[in-house]
Amino acid sequence: MHKRVMDSSASPEEPDKLIVAVEQMVRYVRRSATAGDLSTAAGQALARLGREGPQRLTELARAEGVSQPNMTQLMTRMERAGLVRRTADTSDGRGVLVEVTDAGLALFHRRRAERAQALEELLGELSEPEQRAVRLALPALARAIQDRRPGP
Repeated sequence: MHKRVMDSSASPEEPDKLIVAVEQMVRYVRRSATAGDLSTAAGQALARLGREGPQRLTELARAEGVSQPNMTQLMTRMERAGLVRRTADTSDGRGVLVEVTDAGLALFHRRRAERAQALEELLGELSEPEQRAVRLALPALARAIQDRRPGP
């Protein structure tokens, strides 16, 4: 992992401007996913299960930063809607895994396509050099985040 120091010539306002820009972009892109009329918490949980596969409720709650009882309630509602199902954890007979159903996976893909379209529309409003910079910077930031995640 390469560590780099931020440009020391940047103004003191630059980190604030950058975080505001990231927050605005995330809110905009998240709001663009309307398929299924899911709450933010349900959309994020569905996305995590769609990307990462089946998880124990405790792991899912921890990853999403909510209590286990809240995640249990959310998964119960999503299960009733046919988006997820609970299955036995074969590695631990007492454990339960939550996995996305085919309907949930289809909804995850529709929502991801909506977010991708919203991001493409935003990029379309930028100049070519700005578009290139964003297309280079966002994956680089994603790699940096991935590098910071603790191993299994």
